[in-house]
Amino acid sequence: MRKLRTRRHQVVLNRSAGGDVGITVVLVIMGIFMFIPMYYTVIQSLKPLNELFYFPPRFIVEHPTFNNFSTLFNLMSDSWVPFSRYIFNTVLISVAGTFGNLVLSSICAYALAKIDFPGGKQCFWIIQKSLMFSATVGGIVNFIILSKIGWIDTYLAVIVPAWCSTMGLYLMKQFMESNITTEILESARLDGASEFRTFWSIAMPMVKPAWLTLIIFSFQGLWNMGSSEYIYSEQLKTLNYAIGQITAAGITRAGASAAATVVMMVVPITVFVVSQSNIIETMGSSGMKD
Repeated sequence: MRKLRTRRHQVVLNRSAGGDVGITVVLVIMGIFMFIPMYYTVIQSLKPLNELFYFPPRFIVEHPTFNNFSTLFNLMSDSWVPFSRYIFNTVLISVAGTFGNLVLSSICAYALAKIDFPGGKQCFWIIQKSLMFSATVGGIVNFIILSKIGWIDTYLAVIVPAWCSTMGLYLMKQFMESNITTEILESARLDGASEFRTFWSIAMPMVKPAWLTLIIFSFQGLWNMGSSEYIYSEQLKTLNYAIGQITAAGITRAGASAAATVVMMVVPITVFVVSQSNIIETMGSSGMKD
């Protein structure tokens, strides 16, 4: 009888030491390839203008400088719309859109996963099929609807459609089905809890990894949003759009463009790194492993 292998007093898979080494080597190589684009983006932002156009490209900086960042912020400060206004627009749209998406996706997912009602399976079938289509497909219909209700060129034209993410609903529904047992919910109802109290006090704490993952994905998408076909006023545009306009003036602003890329990716990467364990747990439980 083979003896079980342990590591830190926990039983691990009964692989050979060579197998562990092989898996570690493969993961390290994959990690390096995934890290290279981010590393290259950062060093590009630290290069003076003459080093940006070396060929072949170099992965080291001979004379690092922060002039690209100072140039970027000088350009932003010279804009006729205050830099703070672009930041406010981006934060408002990202936070409001993410909050609404979380609330609606969670409530609808709870109903589909744990409440038996006529047409529930058919509704989820439609939601699944909608994942196959790009948001661009419904662009004309969305524009007509928003125009009819007078939301064009307002924050609502971007925030409200973000609430209706079928991906978030699918993710929450799958996680609730696999992690919340019907017996727990029935016990809460027998104790006199209302349906909303059961959802808020029992279901939501049990699916914390799922809604943290939803927050990250939704926030990243809205934070990185550029120009919108529904917003025309410069005072309502986002930071990503403003930076894109400023750095689109040719090769003389290549350094500022590289610095802008780093600035825009800092927040999403930080949020992702802090919550990566919750994302892994959610994908493993929802069937979204690819």
